[in-house]
Amino acid sequence: MLRRHFFTNMMAGAAFAQLEGPPAQPAPAKVFLERPAAGMPHKGKVLLAIQAHSDDIPLSAAGTVAKLIREGYTGYLVRAANDDMGDAPGLGTPGTIGENVLGNERDNAALVPILGLKGNFDLNYNNHYMAGVSQNELMCRLIFLIRLLKVDTVFCFDPWAHDEENPDHYTLARAVEAACWIAGRAHDYPEQLAAGLKPREVRDKYYYARRPEITRVVDISGVVDQKVEANRANVAKGPAGHHGSQLRADLAKRGRRLPLLGDDDATADRNYIKEFLLARNRELGRQYGVEYAEAFHYIGPAPGSLDSRVEDYIKRNAVPLK
Repeated sequence: MLRRHFFTNMMAGAAFAQLEGPPAQPAPAKVFLERPAAGMPHKGKVLLAIQAHSDDIPLSAAGTVAKLIREGYTGYLVRAANDDMGDAPGLGTPGTIGENVLGNERDNAALVPILGLKGNFDLNYNNHYMAGVSQNELMCRLIFLIRLLKVDTVFCFDPWAHDEENPDHYTLARAVEAACWIAGRAHDYPEQLAAGLKPREVRDKYYYARRPEITRVVDISGVVDQKVEANRANVAKGPAGHHGSQLRADLAKRGRRLPLLGDDDATADRNYIKEFLLARNRELGRQYGVEYAEAFHYIGPAPGSLDSRVEDYIKRNAVPLK
């Protein structure tokens, strides 16, 4: 998703990508800072990290996903597109479209152990063409997964975010938003219920976007190395992967070196990602008094549901029968 913020600076032999885009947003007045929790308070809960492309979660939400997994969640990954057109110009996977599909498929699968997830699902729609996918079909597939996995929390692109160019992002996001609600309805898709699944409404959502409406900031300082590794695994897309080692090799040919890139390729890639790719996470963290952070438009359970208000009223006002 955020790869559009990077462009190739060819001074390093097509190896050096710099971050561009609008400056970090000032801290809004009403934003909840989610800090690391001690122990495993979320044990028994399930999260579904949903992305259109193999780099969306690594760039936007890998830290928060890893944090919640550490705090007890069981997690699964869904990738909607097959990334057949999903490389960056002049970067990413060389070769054919088929080779591009395979490279991104491998990168996506690598996220499962890195983030501590239990498994992943590929929906295999064509990249950049999801606007032509049946919304009902996409919703049905997502509803099935929500019910099957008993999902409590989802991560996805914000369905109502502004300035989004990629149709895959908002097409998937609007299907996710609808699926989170419809999955809890007792009369929708009765064949799923006949197969043994139960209604399951998802009320806890972390929406990410290029320019999010920020209502929650998550401190990811303790899991930032997992976010680095998630992006290091994302080789086929281009914005991170092996750019640090490529830059290190290019500079060596010119008889120069950057101390930042260390003395081996793995160190070069990790430090490159942390310095350049996570610059926004570092700046956002600085605004909220932490080292690294991620921003979300968070939607939680509606406070004071009708049932809870009725129960509360009964507790306060019920009297014995005469």
